[in-house]
Amino acid sequence: MTALVWPIHVAGSALRRDTTIMILSALALVPLFAMGEIGRVAGLTLVAGLIAYLVWTFLKPRQEASDDEAEAEAAATPIMNALLWVTLGLVGLLFGARFLVDGAVSVAQDFGVSEAFIGLTIVAIGTSLLELATSLIAAFRHQSDIAIGNIVGSNIFNVLGILGVTSIVAPIPVAPRFLTFDLPIMIVVSIVLTGLLLLHQKIGRRTGAVMLLAYCAYLLTAH
Repeated sequence: MTALVWPIHVAGSALRRDTTIMILSALALVPLFAMGEIGRVAGLTLVAGLIAYLVWTFLKPRQEASDDEAEAEAAATPIMNALLWVTLGLVGLLFGARFLVDGAVSVAQDFGVSEAFIGLTIVAIGTSLLELATSLIAAFRHQSDIAIGNIVGSNIFNVLGILGVTSIVAPIPVAPRFLTFDLPIMIVVSIVLTGLLLLHQKIGRRTGAVMLLAYCAYLLTAH
């Protein structure tokens, strides 16, 4: 959807590092899913991996914007105003996503849809509204780096952070279909995305349309 709004121009020296971590995070789920349950030890390991990645990212030298660009951005958006808008937007999105998920789940349950399908589609879309909104706004503003960073970073955080913390609170049983069907698709999609980001200078609207159609095809087969 982001590429349909505006073609994504790929740049940034950290892409190879971040996409590698994204793929490794997905691959780390294979043995965990094969055990049939993600326990507290596995959750602690995932969270430790996230912390290590964040520390590595913070310490790694980054390509900074020029002084002129930084001054222009600071003048255009005072830090307190920016923090206020971020906070208000985050609260609105969180509550909106919650209402969407609760309502959609109730409707789906009334129609007898499986819990796995609800989680893979309705809940996944509802809880990804923050990433979707952020990436679309970045696309409208032609800020490709924010859109890419948001998408790749969210994939890493969902696996290492959210799944890790959740399994620490309570072990998570894993249905066989996630190991044999959904996880392989997730790994393939991660690899394809990495290839698009590293081998092409731009993800255009045609590629975006193909990706969106592929997701629709997945929804049709995920029931």
